[in-house]
Amino acid sequence: MSSPAAYAAAQKQPQSKKILFRFCSECSNLLFPKEDKENHKLLFACRTCAFTEDAPSSCVMRHEIASSVGDTAGITQDVATDPTLPRTQQPCPACGENEAVFFQSQQRTADTGMRLYYVCSACGNVWQ
Repeated sequence: MSSPAAYAAAQKQPQSKKILFRFCSECSNLLFPKEDKENHKLLFACRTCAFTEDAPSSCVMRHEIASSVGDTAGITQDVATDPTLPRTQQPCPACGENEAVFFQSQQRTADTGMRLYYVCSACGNVWQ
């Protein structure tokens, strides 16, 4: 059973984002999606008893992919210790250290172009 706070948070979500579990009205077990091949519709059926009910929607599962990768995705402070990357004398805007590692953006979009990124060898700050 969920907490009252979780229930309140679920009520604020739009109807299309809610995940609803259905339970059998006869034995209180979880209902599972089942296809009615004769009538071409979706049902929810209990696996314990013979109870079935029509599904309110024909959607069984929705998989949403949120892909918002930034320009500096995958860059960590450990990049500064990579001996294979080139180094330059570029002052860090955060700590003032004069050594930085630099590399080109790995994003392959038209708006990134040939953008260079610098990572401070001392504090790991990333800047352009």
